[in-house]
Order: sequence, then structure tokens, then C-alpha cells
Amino acid sequence: MGKGNMSIRAVLCDIYKTLLDVGQPPADADQRWDKLCNVMLPQSTPLTLAEFTAAAEGIIARQHSVAKATGIPFPEIFWPAVAREAWPALASLNAQDFDDLLFEHAQLQRVVRLMPGAAAVLSTLAERNVCLGLVSNSQPYTLRELDAALVPAGLSRAMFASDLCFLSFEHGFSKPDPHVFRLLVARLASRDVRPNETLVVGDREDNDIAPARAQGFQTWSLRDGVASQATGNWTELARWLALK
Repeated sequence: MGKGNMSIRAVLCDIYKTLLDVGQPPADADQRWDKLCNVMLPQSTPLTLAEFTAAAEGIIARQHSVAKATGIPFPEIFWPAVAREAWPALASLNAQDFDDLLFEHAQLQRVVRLMPGAAAVLSTLAERNVCLGLVSNSQPYTLRELDAALVPAGLSRAMFASDLCFLSFEHGFSKPDPHVFRLLVARLASRDVRPNETLVVGDREDNDIAPARAQGFQTWSLRDGVASQATGNWTELARWLALK
């Protein structure tokens, strides 16, 4: 590659506001939630979207408090378990219906789409045998959201090496915990790839850029004005990587 980045052999991407653009919730979120619940749980006493959210937030706060008391500074919850506790009626759903409901619920929180320019960069990097990975504070529905965004662009989540994917819901802790990036340092080492040969792409200085840089990674921020080794959108990243 060019401009001093010949050494980049791996690229690790955040998901939200990096691979996936995040927009405002749909205006009819409450009505869509009511309809979804009436279809999937017609025999249950319904919860409004606001009631479900409030119940879940209380559970998350409790779980975070317990985890922090045990020495985990940046804990992560497992959303399916929180959702079942917040609304016990969800336990009556089969696995697929439960997964579908949580995915649809996520779509009521915000609208997501693949970031402009991301598909071309990812495709070219994969063609050039650059190792691709993910480093994201995320939940199981995130993977379905990513799939839904990648497939229309002719891409697959399989392009990201499973051993180079840190998804917080699988570990119980989240960025910016330095253990996130130390874990990836170890996994990259098994591929004989060093942190200074790896680019971390993210949108937040606190969660992505600073903790990655502290572990020796190169970084690229997708937000203008952030103090980073390099900053710009996906098209500018392509130029920096000499992909164009």
C-alpha cells in the first residue's frame, strides 16, 4: 500500500457508526412495536415499548453494578437474557421467533445502513488478502444487522476472520477496556501479525482510537476533528491505503 502504510496486513473495524451508519428511530416505532407484539404474543399482556425499555434499563443498570463491583470496569450485558427478564412472556417464543422479535425491536431503536464507501474498501482489502476483523460493542442482533447491510453490496460477514472478531456480548466486557485490544494483539500474534501492522478503524476517540493506539495499533477515525493518526471517511481511507 502507499503513503507509509505498506506494512498494514490487517484491518479491524468497529461496527456502529463505522461500518454501519446509525440514523434516528422510525417515527412509528411505538405502533410497529404494538403490532409486532400482537402478532407474536397475542395471548400475553402487552408491554408498551416505553415499558419494555424501562424494565430492561433497570436490569442493565443492576447487572453493570454487580459486574463493576467484581472489578470489571466496562461490563457488557447479554441482551437476550435481559429481554427475557424484562418481559417473561418472551420465554414462550421458540428460538427463531425470539431472535426475530429482538431483531425487529432493534430496528425500532434506530435505522442502520452500510456506510457509504465501506463496501468498496472492504472488497478491495479482501481481494488483496488483508486480514479483516471486527472490534465492536455489540449484541447478537448486530450480526443480523451487519448481514442485512453487507448482502445487498455483494459481501458476506465471512470476509471477517472469526478469530479477529471481538464482539462484546460474547465476553461480558466491552471497549474501551484495554483487555479488548490485548486479546486482539494475542490473536494477531498467532497469525504473525504485529499491532503496528494492523489498522483499527472506528468513530470514537474514547472507545476505539485511544485504546487501540495505546496497544500499538495504527488507527483511522471516521469523525473529523478527532485527534488520530489519520481521519476521514471511507473514500479518504481508500486513498490513504492507496486502494484507488
